[in-house]
Amino acid sequence: MKYIMAFVWSFLLVTMVNYVAGSIAGMAFDFRAGLVASIVLAVIILCITAVTPDGEVADY
Repeated sequence: MKYIMAFVWSFLLVTMVNYVAGSIAGMAFDFRAGLVASIVLAVIILCITAVTPDGEVADY
């Protein structure tokens, strides 16, 4: 479920940023570029969460 939600949130946020940035720059909305960027972002987020520890870190 976390994989699906990571993709859904990254898709929504990247598509929103893609639309706003395209509107500011005067470019047409490109759905495919937002889709590819959201997949890349979701993979990066899932890799970061896999590497970081879940519990408390011990003091040395």
